[in-house]
Amino acid sequence: VQLQASGGGLLQTGDSLRLSCAASGATFSSYIVGWFRQAPGKEREFVGNINWGGTTIYYADFVQGRFTITRDNDQSAAYLQMNDLKPEDTATYYCAASETPLYSMFVDYDYWGQGTQVTVSS
Repeated sequence: VQLQASGGGLLQTGDSLRLSCAASGATFSSYIVGWFRQAPGKEREFVGNINWGGTTIYYADFVQGRFTITRDNDQSAAYLQMNDLKPEDTATYYCAASETPLYSMFVDYDYWGQGTQVTVSS
């Protein structure tokens, strides 16, 4: 499966943004999807993941209810809705996919998309 994240941009504190992860080349519903981010000079950080049917979702603690992950298998896409953005949310955001079942937030992903930059100014 090929993945492409999109939707990033330059935002201000408190803004909202929805990132998309478009999939192609495989049956999207067979894959769980994870979202990650990486800020300059920092390690990649788990944001959250979603199971095949969208019924199980895990989030990192820092999300604190501000982010929501959804998916639309008919559109072969997953989404990361981010609300109340803060400068510390500035990062390149990536989506990833795996065919393994989703039992926890800890998953080894086989497929990664190119990231999309989100910059939040104060």
